[in-house]
This record gives sequence, structure tokens and C-alpha cells, in this order.
Amino acid sequence: MQISFWFEKLMRLRNPQFALSENITNYTLILFIVHLISCKIRGIFYSLVKGRVNMSLFLEGGVSLLYFRNMKLGKMLLVEKGTIVSALRPNSLCIGNNVKISAYSTIHVSKNFQDITGFIHIGDGVGIGEFANLGGAGGLEIGDNCIVGAYFSCHPENHNFEDKDCLIKYQGVSRKGIVIGSNCWIGAKVTILDGAKIGNSCVIAAGAVVKGEFPDHCVIGGIPAKILRKY
Repeated sequence: MQISFWFEKLMRLRNPQFALSENITNYTLILFIVHLISCKIRGIFYSLVKGRVNMSLFLEGGVSLLYFRNMKLGKMLLVEKGTIVSALRPNSLCIGNNVKISAYSTIHVSKNFQDITGFIHIGDGVGIGEFANLGGAGGLEIGDNCIVGAYFSCHPENHNFEDKDCLIKYQGVSRKGIVIGSNCWIGAKVTILDGAKIGNSCVIAAGAVVKGEFPDHCVIGGIPAKILRKY
């Protein structure tokens, strides 16, 4: 009884509306708490080794935070197993409070040592599903309290290709950036392309390929994505 009481109080620090199911046993709670403690210890140890202690970082096994000192990480950040996060430039990656990045995701502000002007800003209360692939070369902003399904990808740049006499990989890139508003629900396998601006409280259907600008409070879906309805 006491375990469930304190567990519920702890979880409400992250989600004020959290209510523990009556079907959860003390055995399950104990194992979950042990798992969280191990993630916290791993986060503290990892940050200590990297030279900047973070007491509120939770890491599962196999996580790589490359160029750790270049990141600004909020409180209660949980990064699940197999995830790779990279920030070549100082303060180019900012993650808010109470954020969860699910397993086997990849978050790279930039991989180009010649041009590292991009950024990724993830707001408070964001949850990102498994196998996400987020790039930040042209700038990526995700607003507060967005919930995102698995296999989500963002690509804020495009390769130039008009010169027929030059290989595409040598023609450079164009960048406009991506902005996603607050309180959006983004379904599984959604792809966001360069130049997209998505308003607040939007819903994006699974499998959509999104480019262009969309207002607040609309449902978006399709390839290419269009407004299905407003609410």
C-alpha cells in the first residue's frame, strides 16, 4: 500500500493527472523502481565521466551522448536504450524538462564539420517514440507537450541537384528549418520535411509526409500531407 502511494506521488511530479492502476502489484512496482534507480545511477555516472554532473538524467544501457558538454538538458530527462544524441556546437541541442526519448532513436544536430550552424530545441513534456531520426542542420523546434509515435523523422535540409554536370552530393544544400508547435499529437512513421511549420494542437496522421505551413487546431494526413479537418 505504502509503495503504491509514494510511487503515485513521485509520478505526479512528471504528470499531475497520473493515477496508478489497481491492477499493478507491488512486485511490478519494485522492479520498475529498481530499473529507474539503475537509470539514474547510470545517468549520474555518465555525466560525471563526461565532466558535467547532471543529477536528474536517466539513461538506459547503450546510450551515447556525443559532445555531452555542448548540450543543455532539462530535469527528468529519460533516454532509453540504444539511442545516439550528438551536438557538435555548444548549446546547439536544448532539451526541456520531463522529456522522454524512446529506444533506438538518433538525434544529430549536424554531422558536417564544415557547417554546424543548425540546432535542435525540444520543449518541456515531450515524448518521442522508438526509432526516431531527428536532424537539425537547418534548425528543428518541437514545442512543449508534443507526443510522437515510433519511426518519426525530421529532415530540415534538402540537397541541391540542378547542375547536371556535378554530382548531387557536391552541389550543397538548402535549409529553411522545421517548426512544430506545442501540444501536437504526431502518429507513427510521420516524416517532416524542410520548411514545414506546424501550428499548435495539431494532429498528424500516421504515415504522413509533411511539408508546408499548417495552422493551429487541424488534423493533417496523407502524402503529401494536407488538412483533413479543423477543430
